[in-house]
Amino acid sequence: MIEAVGLTKRYGDKTAVYNLSFQVRPGAVTGFLGPNGSGKSTTMRMILGLDNPTSGQVTIGGYPYRRLPNAPRQVGALLDAKAVHGGRAARNHLLCLAQLSGIPARRVDEVLGVVGLQDVARKRSKGFSLGMGQRLGIAAALLGDPQVLLFDEPVNGLDPEGILWVRNLMKALAAEGRTVFVSSHLMSEMAVTADHLIVIGRGQLLADMNIKDFISANSADFARVRTPETDPQLREKLSSALTEAGAHVMPEQDGALRVTGLPLPRISDIAHDTDVRLWELSPHQASLEEAYMRMTQGAVDYRSTIDQKSGLQQPLPPGVQPPMPVPGQGQPGWYAPPPPQQGGQPFSMPQGQQQMPQGQPPAGPYGAPGAAPGPGAGAPNPYAPQAPYAPQAPQAPQAPQAPQAPQGQPSAAAPAPGAPAPASSAPAADPNKPEDAR
Repeated sequence: MIEAVGLTKRYGDKTAVYNLSFQVRPGAVTGFLGPNGSGKSTTMRMILGLDNPTSGQVTIGGYPYRRLPNAPRQVGALLDAKAVHGGRAARNHLLCLAQLSGIPARRVDEVLGVVGLQDVARKRSKGFSLGMGQRLGIAAALLGDPQVLLFDEPVNGLDPEGILWVRNLMKALAAEGRTVFVSSHLMSEMAVTADHLIVIGRGQLLADMNIKDFISANSADFARVRTPETDPQLREKLSSALTEAGAHVMPEQDGALRVTGLPLPRISDIAHDTDVRLWELSPHQASLEEAYMRMTQGAVDYRSTIDQKSGLQQPLPPGVQPPMPVPGQGQPGWYAPPPPQQGGQPFSMPQGQQQMPQGQPPAGPYGAPGAAPGPGAGAPNPYAPQAPYAPQAPQAPQAPQAPQAPQGQPSAAAPAPGAPAPASSAPAADPNKPEDAR
C-alpha cells in the first residue's frame, strides 16, 4: 500500500504539491488524474524517492522507498519510457537492471515475452518506436515481479491492440492483490480501467473516491425529450407541464428538451396526459470526461486562446459573405458536429443533380464508372467499385496499309477488311490433277 501524509513540495517560490494526503490500496487499479502542471509527476517522483518532499512523507508498505530492502524487487515503476541508453539492446538493458537487483537472467526473457518484444530483443532501443519504448518500460517495471507498480501514461504511443493489452494487464495485476497506481490523461481509457480515482489540481487533493461515485458527484443525469418539429406548440405545452411537475427544462440547440429532476417513466406519463406525441425520450448519463472537466475547470493553468490571425487573413472578394459562426463553438463542452448526411447515406448524390442514363453504372464516392474524368483520370483507381460487365459489339480492326507497288507496275487494290472476297468466274485449276480431271 502507498500512503502519503501532508505531502508538500516547493521549487523556490512555486509550490508543486501542497498538503497532499491519500492512500493507494492493493487489489484495485487506482487512477491518478489532474491537469497539466497539477503535480502528478512530482508526486510519483517523491513516492519513488527521486525527489525529497519539503514537508510530509510518503511510504510504501510503511517504509520510505529508500529504506526498502532491494526496492526493485518490491516496487516497479514506469515514469519515462525514453530513460534508456539508445545504443543498448532491449535484452541487455533489462539484463543490466536484473543483475543490479539479483534477478535471474531467465526472468529477462520472460518479461520480453510478456510485453511482446521477444523478436526485437537483440535490437538497439534507439530504433524503437514510441509504443515499443513503452513496452520496454513496462517490461522493466515487471522485471522484479513487484507487489507495487506505478505507471505514468503507460498507453502513450500504443496502438489499439496495445492499449487493450495494457488495460487487461493492469486489471490482472490488481486481481492478484497488487497495488497498481496509474496516471493518465485518457479519460475514456481510465473509465474502463480504474476502480478508484485520486484527482488533484494545482497540487491539492480534489477527489479521492470510487469512480462511480465520482461521476455521480460531479455530473447531473438528464433526459432528452423531442416532440414533432412540425408543431412547436406541442413542445411549449410539454415544457410547461414538466415544469409544473417539478422538472427543470432547458431547450437544446437542435430543438430538443433537456429535462432533469424527473425519471423517464414520469416524463412519459406527463406527455401522455397532456396528449403530446414524443419522437424521442432517452436517458443521458455523464461520462468520466464530463465529470472530470466539471471538477477541474477551475484548476487548469494552461488555457488556449482563439487564433485571431492578425495580418494573415486575405480580404474577401466583393460580394462574398464571411462564414457564419457555429453556434456554441468555443464554449466549454462543445464538440464539432459530424458531417451532414443526405438521405441517410454518407456519399449519396445531392438532390437536383443530373441522373445517370439508364444502363450506365452510377458514379460512386471515389470516381466510379460513369463519373466525369478528373485529375489523374488516366491512372486506374484501385478503390473504385467495379462496373457490371456489359457486352459490346466487336469493332472492325483497322485496315492494314497496302504495300506500295514497284514503279512501272500497277498496284492491286486491297479488299476492305470484312468485305466478301470477289467471286471468280471459274475455280482455280489444281496442277496435281490430271488434265482430263481438271
